[in-house]
Amino acid sequence: MNIPADLKYTKDHEWIKIDGNTATIGITDFAQSELGDIVYVDISTVGQEIAQHEVFGTIEAVKTVSDLFMPIAGKVLEVNAELDANPEKVNEDPYAGWLIKMEVSDASQVGGLLSAEAYKELIGQ
Repeated sequence: MNIPADLKYTKDHEWIKIDGNTATIGITDFAQSELGDIVYVDISTVGQEIAQHEVFGTIEAVKTVSDLFMPIAGKVLEVNAELDANPEKVNEDPYAGWLIKMEVSDASQVGGLLSAEAYKELIGQ
């Protein structure tokens, strides 16, 4: 199970990489393995301010649809356009197959996220 140490994680199995005032968000390796074959990513929140823990989209696998939760508050700037034609990229590499890029509204919320070690404990690794 790939859990990069340079990322932060949520209990809802999203990862976030902060770069200045911008962040990239996706689902974890654990989440994609639990979901199975991903067939569709639905994110229609570009340009919207989304509060921490609010839903910013959904991800659909063969047998289920899961909500995607915002790790920290911010404005959705971009959706990974590659996922429209190739949603399976999330299964192949969930860190290269990122979902959104966002503008961070409240950087102080990062402190409440999980480290790689804490996330490993959460999933029993």
